Amino acid sequence: MIERTLSIIKPDAIRDNAKEGIINMLQDHGFIILQQKDYHMTEEEAKEFYSAHESAFFFQDLVNYMISGPITVMLLEAENAVLAHRELMGATNPKDAKSGTIRARFGKSIEENAIHGSDSIEAAKREIDFFFHQQGLHE
Repeated sequence: MIERTLSIIKPDAIRDNAKEGIINMLQDHGFIILQQKDYHMTEEEAKEFYSAHESAFFFQDLVNYMISGPITVMLLEAENAVLAHRELMGATNPKDAKSGTIRARFGKSIEENAIHGSDSIEAAKREIDFFFHQQGLHE
């Protein structure tokens, strides 16, 4: 089944000039980039985007990290896109990520792990809407 998912190249990967390598890996694995934009999230936007983690001990650190520099946001399409993207990203902790995954290649730590991907079809719809469909916001 053809699905859509959201992918974010995180600030550490942008700083490390890994953007092109990550995009190449995505395209080599059959993902079509339907929309793409470079963006710098505000603190308010990061808190809204990661609101599911609001009560977690790491929430403010995550927000601070995501606003620390520019990101690249992509709307991807592929067969079983959500699961395929999760598999290509690799484990959250790059030390645990399988060889050949984005995080194994570009991630530095559990905090600076190069890429975000939607974890479900429902989350993908919400996250795509957040960055690409809200009127007057995030442009």
